[in-house]
Amino acid sequence: MATDVKGRPPGAGARGQARTRHARRAVVAAAQTLFLERGYAATTIEAISDRSDVPPATVYRLFPGKLGILTAVLDTSITGDDEDLAVQDRPEVAELLKQAGPREQLAGFARICVAINTRTDGMYRILLGAAGSDAEAAALLSEYMQRRDAGQGQIARLLARAGVLRPGLRERDAADIVHALMSPELYRLLVTDRGWKPARYEQWLTDALSSQLLAAPTR
Repeated sequence: MATDVKGRPPGAGARGQARTRHARRAVVAAAQTLFLERGYAATTIEAISDRSDVPPATVYRLFPGKLGILTAVLDTSITGDDEDLAVQDRPEVAELLKQAGPREQLAGFARICVAINTRTDGMYRILLGAAGSDAEAAALLSEYMQRRDAGQGQIARLLARAGVLRPGLRERDAADIVHALMSPELYRLLVTDRGWKPARYEQWLTDALSSQLLAAPTR
């Protein structure tokens, strides 16, 4: 039988990678369900192993402990898949940057923001709860807040460089407005607590961002 340079049958490496990816996805899906059902502190690696049907030794091989699993769950919730590609590097964001009008760009960013907040709403609450009693979870929350701040700051920078911010609005202040309006806390207040439909929130967010950030169109 033919083998590859490591002495394995043809395709063995690909099959192994597929099994690893399948196991990782199973662990992430099981952990997300358990975190939402029981909370972070009450969920054990053993429970995740049982729910995912992945042996504990494999779980520990795939993830650096429970915090590593929580990180993977959050990353998957944010991006919507397990591809190793940050939101700002994704094709849909690149397409937005090509849009001619700033309002169209803001509408696209609002759409992405609502999709992310819809996927992450439950897990963000889990992270907030865990951060109150777990130092590592608190550090993870701080990291995610910094990443969100950096990503949303690019929106203000884009508008400032295009010269379309409303008169007197500094880029720093524009970034603060974006950070507040696109926050998971505001999403939760209006959608989860007040019962808005995500589509209604998306339209409101587009209008709010446009009115707060953009110069009035010239007649």
